[in-house]
Amino acid sequence: MRLSKIIVALLLCTLIKSPLHAASEDSKREARRAAWAAIGIEDYQPPSVRELSATTIAEYPAIEAGQGAAADEKYFYAIVNYVIGKYRRDNGELVSRWVGTRGGPIRHLNSCYVEGAKLFCANSNHPQLPMASSIEIFDTKTMTHLESKSFGVMDEGSLVWFDHYKDGWIAGFAHYDDETGLPFKDHSYASVVTYDKEWRRTGGYALPKTILDRMAPQAASGGAIGDDGRLYLLGHDRTEMYVMEFPKMGPVLDHVATITVPTEGQAFAFDHKNPRQVWGISRPRRSVVHFELPVLE
Repeated sequence: MRLSKIIVALLLCTLIKSPLHAASEDSKREARRAAWAAIGIEDYQPPSVRELSATTIAEYPAIEAGQGAAADEKYFYAIVNYVIGKYRRDNGELVSRWVGTRGGPIRHLNSCYVEGAKLFCANSNHPQLPMASSIEIFDTKTMTHLESKSFGVMDEGSLVWFDHYKDGWIAGFAHYDDETGLPFKDHSYASVVTYDKEWRRTGGYALPKTILDRMAPQAASGGAIGDDGRLYLLGHDRTEMYVMEFPKMGPVLDHVATITVPTEGQAFAFDHKNPRQVWGISRPRRSVVHFELPVLE
C-alpha cells in the first residue's frame, strides 16, 4: 500500500511539473535558434541544374542494340546481354559478331568501351541473386573473347559501367526495386565507387535524389568521364543524360545539368575522334545512335 501511494505521488508530481518543464524546454529551444540565427547559418542550396539538348548525327539499325554501344575510329559495336555486333561507321554494314551462350558465364553485358584493339565490358549475373560481376575483354579485330576479371559477389550491387579515373578506376553499381533486387536495398543504394589501378577501393559517392527519383525503379545503366572531367550518366529508359560534378565536400555527387538525348537511357561510350560525341542505343528502335553533346562552360 505504501509503495502504491509513492507511485501515485510521483505521477501527480510529474503531471503538475510537466507544463512548467515543457515551457522551460521551449524557452531553451528558442534561445538556441536565436543563437544559431545570430551566427548567420543559411539553408543549403544545391547547384542549379542546366537544361540542354544533344544533336543527332546518325542512326543505324542493329539487332544487338539492347544494352549499349561503343566505337573506335572505324567501327561501332552494338551490345546486348551475350552478343556483340561489329559494324562499319561509314555505312552501318555488319562486319562480324561475338556470340555467347544463353545462360552461360557472360549473362548481362552492359557498358563497354574500346581501348587499343580491345573492347572492355561490364558484365553481371543479373537477374540472379546474390549479385556478382566481372569485366570481360574482347579482341575487336577477331571478335573473340580474350580475358576476364571477376569481382565475385559485391555488396555494392551489380557492375553496370566503369572507366579510367585519375590514376585508377571509377565504376557504377546498380540496385533495383523489383524482384531482381535485394529486399533490403532498393534503387537508392546505387553508387559510384573509385579504385586505384589495382582495383582496391579508394572512395565513393552516392547519387543525388534529383536523379535517383528520375531513374526509379532502376539505376544508371551507363556512365563515363567526359573530356571536361565531369561524370556523365544515362538512366534506364528516359531520354535524359545527367551531368555530375565531384563535390568539394560531402559524399553525394552534384547534379549540374540534364541533357535531352535521342536515346532511351542504357549504356553509351564517348567517341574516339570527337570527345563531345557519344554512341548510344535506342532499345525500342533497336538502333545505334551517334549524337553530339553541347559544351558545358
